[in-house]
Amino acid sequence: MATVIVATGNPGKLREMQAYLKHLDWSLALKPNHLDIEETGQTFLENARLKASGVARALGAWAIADDSGLQVDALNGAPGIYSARYADSDRARIERLLTAMAGVKNRRAQFVCALALARPDGTIALETEGICHGSILTEPRGQGGFGYDPLFYVEELGQTFGEMSALDKHHHSHRGIAFRQLGPALVSLQP
Repeated sequence: MATVIVATGNPGKLREMQAYLKHLDWSLALKPNHLDIEETGQTFLENARLKASGVARALGAWAIADDSGLQVDALNGAPGIYSARYADSDRARIERLLTAMAGVKNRRAQFVCALALARPDGTIALETEGICHGSILTEPRGQGGFGYDPLFYVEELGQTFGEMSALDKHHHSHRGIAFRQLGPALVSLQP
C-alpha cells in the first residue's frame, strides 16, 4: 500500500480526502506540523501546486494538496484565495461576508477546489479544479459543514451546504467535483 502525504495539518481535511480516495490502495498521512509551505500563488491551482510540490520534495514522498475557497461575483471574486483568512473564525467570516453583501442584488458565487498530486521529486503528476455554482443567502441556514457552508445556496438542490447531508455535499461540492475529475487518472497512477 502506497503512502501519500496530505499537504495539510488539518485532521478533518485528511478524513475528507480519505472518503474521496477510499477506492484506492493508498494510506494517507498528514504532513508534519513543523513543515509549513507558504501559499504565495495568485490562484487556487497555484497554491495547491505549491503545497503538494513543497511537501513532496521536503519528505521525498508522494503528496496531495488542495486549495479551495469562495468567490463572490459582486465582490470581484473575493474572498477568493483569502477565504480562510477573511476573518479569524467561521462566524466572523460569515459576518464579514454578510456585511460586504448588504443591499447587494447580485448574489451569485462559486466554491472552487483545486487539487494537485506531486511525485516525490516535487513534479506535479495530476491537477484539476472543481467548481460548484450557487448564491449567497442573506442569513445562514443549516448547522452542517463549516466556513461559508450555511450561506452558500445550491439552487438545483434547494439547500445550502450547511443543510445538506454529508453524502449530498460529498457529491455536489466543489471538492467532490474535483476528486471525480481526477478519479480515472488516480486509479491508473501507482504512487
